[in-house]
This record gives sequence, structure tokens and C-alpha cells, in this order.
Amino acid sequence: MNKPLPPAVLAVGDSRYHTHQVLNQAHPASGFNAFSADAVLSAAIAREAPWAAQRCAALGAVAGDESVQELARLANRHTPELKTHDRFGHRIDWVDFHPSWHQLMSLAWQHEVPSLAWRTQEPHGHFARAVLSYLWNQVEQGTACPTGMAYASYAGFAAEPALAIWAEKARGAVYEFSRKEVGQKPSVVIGYAMTEKQGGSDLRETQTTARFSHSADYHGATAHWYELMGHKWFCSVPQSDGFFTLAKVDGGVTCFFLPRTLPDGSFNRFFVQRLKDKAGNKSNASSEVEYAGTLAIRVGAEGHGIREILSHAHLTRLDFAVGSAGLMRQALTLALQHTTTRGAFGSPIAERPMMANVLADMAVEVEAATLMALRVARATDLMDASEHERLLARVATPAAKFFNCSRAPAVANEALQCHGGNGFIEENPMARLYREAPLNSVWEGTANMMCMDVRRAMLKDPRTMDALWDELRPLAGQDSRFDALVRQTEHLVQEALRDEFLARPMTEAVARVLQGAELLRHTTTEVSDVFLGSRQAGAWGCHFGTLAQGTTQAAAQKIVQRARVAS
Repeated sequence: MNKPLPPAVLAVGDSRYHTHQVLNQAHPASGFNAFSADAVLSAAIAREAPWAAQRCAALGAVAGDESVQELARLANRHTPELKTHDRFGHRIDWVDFHPSWHQLMSLAWQHEVPSLAWRTQEPHGHFARAVLSYLWNQVEQGTACPTGMAYASYAGFAAEPALAIWAEKARGAVYEFSRKEVGQKPSVVIGYAMTEKQGGSDLRETQTTARFSHSADYHGATAHWYELMGHKWFCSVPQSDGFFTLAKVDGGVTCFFLPRTLPDGSFNRFFVQRLKDKAGNKSNASSEVEYAGTLAIRVGAEGHGIREILSHAHLTRLDFAVGSAGLMRQALTLALQHTTTRGAFGSPIAERPMMANVLADMAVEVEAATLMALRVARATDLMDASEHERLLARVATPAAKFFNCSRAPAVANEALQCHGGNGFIEENPMARLYREAPLNSVWEGTANMMCMDVRRAMLKDPRTMDALWDELRPLAGQDSRFDALVRQTEHLVQEALRDEFLARPMTEAVARVLQGAELLRHTTTEVSDVFLGSRQAGAWGCHFGTLAQGTTQAAAQKIVQRARVAS
């Protein structure tokens, strides 16, 4: 039996836990509009796609909504679970998710994050859709994986007549989590299963094989069905309605589309071996899968699979460049909110001189990343109509993917430091963002692969270099520092074409000069001045907050104020 409490303790009653007042706590970053309050983003839409402003503002409100932020927390707290069999012993190979995941997916589809570029008849649909993706990556990055893949998949469906029904469903705006056959669904979720353990990024090492099975009518068109045998090391979103995948036919790598549910309503032979236990991206399921007589529709000609899948890669790489910029924006928003609403040493943390340097430096980096990604989106809209835009996109897309995805972890790290120890606690969204930040750099081609691709494009078609210089030429003479950046880039390009060893510094220079050009065109004097004064060789430290003499604290505070979205 417990002893009675002594009189002194009893007298205190409930106040025994009131050891202190809770003071000086940062305000949560909620109750704001991530589009309307973002000077960079709202100005970009006003320039290129004003018709989309209302859509973007609606999604911006979602990103700042506290209840939606709670859905993101729950989706990452309660991770997916693999269900290989049902309770009767039937093989089902399905994945269960917390209801929060499905609520988030419904919001993404409702706001046309995967589909706007394909649904709208207005100009610059890819640009507007990129802004939606940028905003969605400030909601929950795990669900940004299926939105991006559904977006890119349309290009593959549109090129194959037998998949016309999938193209139609990829444009749907109503999410449904079910195993119904495609003809019965309002929209579809699409996955990709390319990577094998022996090859990684080298898709030529695909060992999965395919043999012709039969040709048959499939929703009004003739589909050529093959049986697949093999194992895929990474399969994204294994609960998807269908997957693009690769297999060898008589030694030639060929592209296929694999429906989870077959025309007769039966489930395809698609075996989920295990879910990957990832460092981040916890809400999203990634897996290993086995094909054993799995039926799939051939896409394109036999032996042309890598070329076929690369037609999607431009869109996935664009989406990763945009998504990483959005992730950086969220990290910056969290850092600004924390430092602005929490005090130290007699003033808000954001007003301390060194912190002002850090925040301004981060804000410049995020704005430069955002404008570069949106420039690639604009080129994507104009690729069919302009040879300049097509050639520029060929080098700018992998350069932007490489650079933004590689910079995201650095921005997340600095944003976490702005929070101190609070940022490393899982209750705080900053911890989740920190773990998420590196992923895009290894997805859809690592940093080295992107730099190799930039170099390969320049070697194969020198007109891509001409398009890059043509993009920069109208800005010549506006700022001597930008002119020096152009000269440095020209030198590195020539050196890297002779020696692959220099492909990474060359690609970084290409990214930086594209960022500088966009900032000269579209930002304030303070932002472009800091960028051009710091992002040159020898003019900047290796950490944020190393803006050197010549940058005043007053200029830094103006940059910080421009970047704030939450109150």
C-alpha cells in the first residue's frame, strides 16, 4: 500500500508540477499561405501563368494549414505495412497505409498536382504545375513521389496507343485507393520499377527477361503482352495501379507497362518481397519485387527501352529539381519562423548579426534554386515550339536536378541548426525534413549521373552549348561579376569536355550561371547583389552565413523580410 503524502505536498495539490512558466517558445509555422505570401512564387505565376494563381493560392493555403501539417506528421509516424497474404492465405501483395496518407493523396489529386499540365488548355501548363509541385513538397514529400511519377507517366502513355485509357486516367483528379481494373477507376497511381541490384543506375545491366505471350484487344486498341521473369531492387509505390519497367527481349532492353489488375479482374503475378527501411521518406512505400510470369504490355519497339524511358526522365528530373527547391523553401520557412518568434540575448534570434547573415544567405540560395527550377519548367512548355528551349532544356534539366538536389541537405542542415536542439526532435517537422533532404539526389540518377548527362549532351550536340550561351548573352554588361561568372563557366565547359574528371565543377558552374541570369531578370537588387558578390570562386565560404564584407546587415534584413511567409 502506498504511504500517504506528507502534508506539505498535499497542500500544493495540482501545482506540484508547476515548476516554471513556459516562456519564449517559437510559434509554429502554420496559418499562412505558402503561395500568396511567397514573393518569388507569386511573382513567377503572375509573369508566366496568371490563370493559375487561384489554383496555386488554394494549394498554398493547404501547405500552411495546421490540420494538414498534422496529417503529414501522422503519415510519417505510422509507416506503410506490407500485406503479402490475406487472412485466408491468399497471396495479395498489398500495402496498408494510415488514413492520413490517403487524405494527403486525395488533396494532391484534388488540387491537380500530378495532372494540371495535362488537363489545362492554358499556356505554360508545365510551369503552373511546377509551382503546384513546389508547394506540395512543402506539405509532405512522401506523397510527392507518386504525384511526380503520375505526372511523368503521361508522356509514356501518350506514346503508346494501347495505353490510351491509362493516359486518360492519369489526367484524373479524384484519388481512389483500390485494386479495381483501370477502366473502373477515376484516376490512377503509377509507379516505376527499373533498378536492379547488379546495375543500379546502369540500366543496360538489366537482367529481367521477357518473352512474347500474345496480342489482344485492350480497351479498344491492340496490346502486345509479354511474360516477365526477374527481380527489381527498387520499386517505388508498390501499391500503384501500374508500373513502367524494363526487361530484356533477346538481349535488348525493352520498356513495358505492367498493370497490377488484369483485364479480367484478376491480380497480376507481381510479388512484393519486402518494403525498404529508408532513412527518410517514411510515409512512402518503396520495395523489392519479383516477376514470375508477370504480364506486361510492350511500350515502344523491342530493344529501345532505355530510349523510351528517357522520354519520361526529363519530366521526373524536372520534378525533382522543383521538389528539392520546395523542400528547401519549407526548411527556410521553418528556420525563419523559429528565429523570428524566439528570442535570445535580448532580441529575436533572427536579428542577431550572425543569424541575419545565415538567414539571408539561405534565402538567396533558396530563391536561386527556385528560379532555376522554374526556368526549366518554362523551357519544358516551349520545347516543341522553340529549338532554343529544347536545346537549353537538354542541359539545364540535369544541371538543375544535380544542383538543387545536392544543395537541399545543406539548406536543411543549416535550418536545423537555426532551431538548435529543438530541430532534432521528431515532434518538430524540421527533423523529418532533415532526413528527407538527401533522397532526391540519389533518385532518378545520382549527382554523378546528372553531371555525366550534361557533359554527354554537350559532346553529342554542341548546339546545347550555343543555347546556353544564347540564354546568357542578353545579360552581358549588366554586372561585371555576372560577366566573370559566364567566363568562368565557359572555361570549365571546355575543360570538362576534354576531361570527365571536371564534369562536376562544370555542371555546378552551369547551374550557378543559370541562377545568376534568372536573379538578374527577376529579383531585387539586394538578392542579386548578394548572389553575384558571393557565388563566385573564392568569394564565399563553404557554410551558410559566410557572406563577406560588402554585404550589410541592413541588406541581409531586407532579404530575410522578402523570404518570410509565416507570421
